Amino acid sequence: MHKNRPLPANTPTLAALALLTSISSLHAQDANPPTPDNAKKLGTVIVTGTRADNRTESSSLTPIDVVSAETLKQTGTTELTTALARIIPSLTFPRPAAADTADSQRPAQLRGLSPDQVLVLVDGKRWHPGAILLTNGVLGRGSQAVDLNTIPMGAIDHIEVLRDGASAQYGSDAIAGVINIVLKKGAQGGDVEVTGGQYSAGDGRQWQGSANFGIPLNDDKGWIRFTLQDGNQDYSNRAEPNRTRPWEGTTQRYGDPAVKDHNLFLNAQYDLTPGVQLYAFGHYSNRDTTSPAFFRNLASSNSVPSLYPHGYLPLEHADSTDQSLVFGVRGKTAGGWRWDVSGNYGGNRVSYATENSVNRAFLHDFGYSPTEFHDGILRSTQQSFDVDIAKELSTSWLPNPVTLAFGAEYLRQTYKIEAGDLPSWYTGTSGVSGGAQGFGGYQPTDAGSYSRHDVAEYVSVETNLTDRFGTSLALRHEDYTDFGNTTSGALAGRFDFTDRFAIRGSATTGFRAPSLAQQHYSYTSSLYYGAGNSLQLPPGIYNTGLVPVNSQVGQLLGAESLEPEKSRNFTLGLVWNPLDALNLSLDIYQIKVNNRITLSSNLATTSPAVQAYLAANGVTNTNYSGIAYFTNAVDTRTRGADLVASYLSDFGNNGTLQSTLSYNYNKNKVTDIKANPAILDQLGVNLKRIDRRDQYGLLADTTPRSKLILNEVYGVGHWGFNGTLTRYGSFVSYNSTTASLDQTFGAKWILDLAVNYNLDRWTFTLGGDNVLNTYPDKVIHANDNNGTLPYSVFSPFGFNGAYVYGKVAYRW
Repeated sequence: MHKNRPLPANTPTLAALALLTSISSLHAQDANPPTPDNAKKLGTVIVTGTRADNRTESSSLTPIDVVSAETLKQTGTTELTTALARIIPSLTFPRPAAADTADSQRPAQLRGLSPDQVLVLVDGKRWHPGAILLTNGVLGRGSQAVDLNTIPMGAIDHIEVLRDGASAQYGSDAIAGVINIVLKKGAQGGDVEVTGGQYSAGDGRQWQGSANFGIPLNDDKGWIRFTLQDGNQDYSNRAEPNRTRPWEGTTQRYGDPAVKDHNLFLNAQYDLTPGVQLYAFGHYSNRDTTSPAFFRNLASSNSVPSLYPHGYLPLEHADSTDQSLVFGVRGKTAGGWRWDVSGNYGGNRVSYATENSVNRAFLHDFGYSPTEFHDGILRSTQQSFDVDIAKELSTSWLPNPVTLAFGAEYLRQTYKIEAGDLPSWYTGTSGVSGGAQGFGGYQPTDAGSYSRHDVAEYVSVETNLTDRFGTSLALRHEDYTDFGNTTSGALAGRFDFTDRFAIRGSATTGFRAPSLAQQHYSYTSSLYYGAGNSLQLPPGIYNTGLVPVNSQVGQLLGAESLEPEKSRNFTLGLVWNPLDALNLSLDIYQIKVNNRITLSSNLATTSPAVQAYLAANGVTNTNYSGIAYFTNAVDTRTRGADLVASYLSDFGNNGTLQSTLSYNYNKNKVTDIKANPAILDQLGVNLKRIDRRDQYGLLADTTPRSKLILNEVYGVGHWGFNGTLTRYGSFVSYNSTTASLDQTFGAKWILDLAVNYNLDRWTFTLGGDNVLNTYPDKVIHANDNNGTLPYSVFSPFGFNGAYVYGKVAYRW
């Protein structure tokens, strides 16, 4: 769809609402909009979902959003994923809290699917996942996703979001779509920016400084660009007093974590010859996150009055180091063959520590306990070697050239768990609860190092069969050492009835390989379980173990080797440009995923029948009340629609107004649940492969079905005004076992406003996010941990309230 480009700033207007009766997902906006007369002459050349070198956004065969750096900055946030969620309605970015360290690497979801079903590329190269596996009851549960916030926004030129399956082009993970981050290039231009703000509640104060600049190399034969970013965020807290112990005041912390981050990103290119370029990019970042566990009051069985006479709140530290390096050579032969050979390394290391804690079993057995613990280390790495070749071929029997592309990839992935210090995981034999309270360390039995590799080959052809009918076909074959072979295909086409109206459609098959973490991760965590929990226990804080599928206890309770997920995607869309200044698009889609990998329900291990069964098979020492494991448990179906409408109003000397209305409707449904392993039925006590919280909630309706975004950017003279009104649809939080404890949360409107003033190269911004201070509905009493956790972790916009910020930028 064609893109018009605006000045930076705006507020919502009734005139725009009347004009934009269509709805859809936001398109990019740059600093200087074209006039309506020449707008149709412009088109952003895209590189995602196509191997052709002349395909533009306006002529794309599949739905794609191009989001400029200016649009990202207009959102006001310093987090890349938060910015995308405020721009693209099919992308959600919840803000979990009180879920161990899930808030230190928050994942993004596209079309309500799992975060690891979205492929992330940087300049077309596969980006590595984070080391953290989401294991608690949060959206994205069970996924090992890419941490987009490791990529500084200052390094980004634009982002292409392909809203279609693309496994046939890129391999595993591209079921829901592809996010391709295109970096700034060249030696020219740069900026320095400082921003700061806090929530209206008086907490969550944060600041960030960044700089991006380039320098030429050897008489402009090359260049290197630097992006530096440094920031700090104080924690926010929306917890309330425990209503059974009001005299203690607010003892829990519940909100955003405290974060310190540092990031260096490099991007370089050098012309070896006029037709051959050497290129490289990479980064090094460190993020230190502090998250709260649950407060242990004196009535808790885990209280230790001798050390903490007033109770204690364990704090969990996740020290994340992320690094990457891509190095390659590309060029074009005299005969027109384009080629690219590259090597790619990426890795994430997370070191865990707990403070203000205690190991009660260690204290019981030795008479003392540390209060600070090193809990262990997670490491995830990825290396790849890619060869990509393409050429436009002319034939006598086709009116237009055919883009032939083919290539191969070698991919190696590793995952490692390192045990924590002995006091962090010690359990002893006394029966007293062991492990560091809050986040028990990884035990030597959890530790291990795992690897696999994959060899892939692909081929694709793309052409315009007539001047009005474009089409593409792609095939890709993969061979993984841990689960075998798979082949994916994609067929797409577009017919332009006129220069202003077209239809487009695609049919693709795809897959996602089970990650090494999903196959081998092992850990025991401490979580709050409300009434009607799957452990069949009273509300409280309990230890639950996540065990590998090949573990003894896992296989005794029905675990099986994981298979890859398989998908079938269908998309049909309309693109209409009735006026030079007005662009409309509608895309409907269906995605079926078979053998979807999920975490099982927490299988209670406290009943006499289960304990006797495990003991008879040699499992006698379990430091948990239940276990879970990964399983190909379900088939799912996703159906939805994306609508987009954008209009550029040019008022001459009175400025320009860019109006964009975007909407996504998305419904996920579990269509089949695999039969329970026979042993679970034999043991009874309501053991299930997955529970209703996952079946109806986390895999379906706990993500809002609808999201609407109205954005207005008005610029006149030195001034710019930006306003975004977002409506998040209702969602449902499902209880694991009891329907009466389900809760529906109502739809909410969020208003963001900002004003800019441009003076020479300076830009001064004052803005507010959620200026109406909107909060989600409060959680019912049965699910709020006696009032200390008043809001749902599933809220799509968090629960921090209004945020006010200022920003100063200098650009050249």
